[in-house]
Amino acid sequence: MEKNNETLHVLRHSCSHIMAQAVQKLFPQAKLAIGPATDTGFYYDFDLTDGHAFTQEDLVKIEEEMKNIIKQNLTFEKYVIPDVDKQIEEFKAEGEIYKAELLEEHRNDNPTLYLTKDKDGNVLFNDLCAGPHIPNTSYIKGNAIKLLKVAGAYWRGNEKNKMLQRIYATAYWNKEDLQAYLTFLEEAEKRDHRKLGTQLDLFSVREEIGAGLVLWHPNLAIVREEIENYWRTEHRKRGYVIVNTPQIAKSKLWEISGHMDHYKENMFFIQKDEDSEEQYVVKPMNCPFHILIYQANRHSYRSLPLRMAELGTVYRKEKSGALSGLTRVQGFTQDDAHIFCTPEQLVDEINEIIDFVADTMAIFNMSFEVELSTRPESFVGEIENWDRAEAGLKEAMERRGMKYDINEGDGAFYGPKIDFKVKDALGRTWQCATIQLDFNLPARFDIKYQDKDGSMKTPVMLHRVIFGSMERFHGILIEHYAGAFPTWLAPTQVAIVPISNEKHVDFAEQVYKKMRSAGIRVKLDDRSESMNYKIRESLQDKKIPYVCVVGDKEIESNSVAVRKRGVGQVGTVPVDEFISNIEQEIKERK
Repeated sequence: MEKNNETLHVLRHSCSHIMAQAVQKLFPQAKLAIGPATDTGFYYDFDLTDGHAFTQEDLVKIEEEMKNIIKQNLTFEKYVIPDVDKQIEEFKAEGEIYKAELLEEHRNDNPTLYLTKDKDGNVLFNDLCAGPHIPNTSYIKGNAIKLLKVAGAYWRGNEKNKMLQRIYATAYWNKEDLQAYLTFLEEAEKRDHRKLGTQLDLFSVREEIGAGLVLWHPNLAIVREEIENYWRTEHRKRGYVIVNTPQIAKSKLWEISGHMDHYKENMFFIQKDEDSEEQYVVKPMNCPFHILIYQANRHSYRSLPLRMAELGTVYRKEKSGALSGLTRVQGFTQDDAHIFCTPEQLVDEINEIIDFVADTMAIFNMSFEVELSTRPESFVGEIENWDRAEAGLKEAMERRGMKYDINEGDGAFYGPKIDFKVKDALGRTWQCATIQLDFNLPARFDIKYQDKDGSMKTPVMLHRVIFGSMERFHGILIEHYAGAFPTWLAPTQVAIVPISNEKHVDFAEQVYKKMRSAGIRVKLDDRSESMNYKIRESLQDKKIPYVCVVGDKEIESNSVAVRKRGVGQVGTVPVDEFISNIEQEIKERK
């Protein structure tokens, strides 16, 4: 069997069956739910009907049993279910209620079982599965599988259903690839923005406020301020106007936009008062407000494109189990923009947005992949408009020679989109920037512009974000930099450490004030700790880019002894020269 990504997926799917077989041998009370392969491994959901909770020791035992099963050189065989009703009854008799439910749901899809057989043809295990699988267990290397962790998972992802136990695992063709992945996981664990958020005092999520609602502490608020300053400056350079819109609006607005029909389950509602039938919605999107701003004035083809941008905070309902740190929240700020243009301007506008994304991500040393998402099952508008929109997005990318994948059926309900998946320092991809083309909302709100011939026409509308969610992007940045922000973003850019508080603190304070006056984010560390401790804490624990040590020699030469994060001692530099160097580094966003 050729060992590529596709067959690796088959290997992992087969390993999920082996894991389920091992679990049921060690824990006969375990009932099976689902066990798919993923991009990085596989998992299986179990219902332990006696209430036992899997432990780390259990995972070790399950892994050993999997190795025993693998050594038996068992075969995987596809079996077409001849009598679905009979098989459902068999599942129910065995207590496999989840398999029975799945089979009932897929009874018209030519459902199959996959049987695990020994060399004599005896069936040792079976699972409802569409396959495919590897021919036999000899393809699996016991030292190339690893059970990773246990987590809770609701059946079918629905909070109203029973909570099951999910075992996450991974498998590779050889132990070297497995070890490389485990090393990657260790590095990812070190970079986890939730841990660094506490360690570096960046943000918190408090139960008193609610899940998925973030408190930005001063350190991360500084990072956000710098990024927002860049955002505003760049938007004005690129011809955008910046607006602000309300946090709530009458439900009528969302009926016009179509969100009530296609997005209602994700929206928060407010009743104005007990006696009023008037209902308000907490803003889940910025686009209807921007359309109303457009609508407030007359427009001609000469005034287009109109590029309108907002750092708009929105709120969307999320399942509590899906919420995570900064990367999955319920309240977040979008760096949102909407461009109203003529059909003739469309491709050029898309290309300018792509340039904006590329220029911005280059600042953070991030590359990106591109994906075109097409019409979903639930959509608004005419199919002809969708076809035109998808063709316009393709033309823009093909004109500049961009490679892109197609993600069928994953567009927004109002239009197709281009998604940019940026790569971080570990090579992981994250969904950030997006361009969504919309012929539908302009028509629903009946917005117009006067064309050259005097006729009134409906503009094309582009929805666009560069960072996406500010919360999510900052979570990505924390992990990308492992909390060690470049100087221009660092909450504290320089720490000043006097060798002796008694002899050198006065000069250290003079340097501190001079740097602060120059706009450098600087702190004076005059605690009664040892010099080496303060240096180590600043550079390693707090991840401050520079430490300036001052003693007798530095006072005499009006200089600072510079230590740089990740480098060590740089040398002694005159104070003014050091300030000038830092200012240049900040200006260039190095």
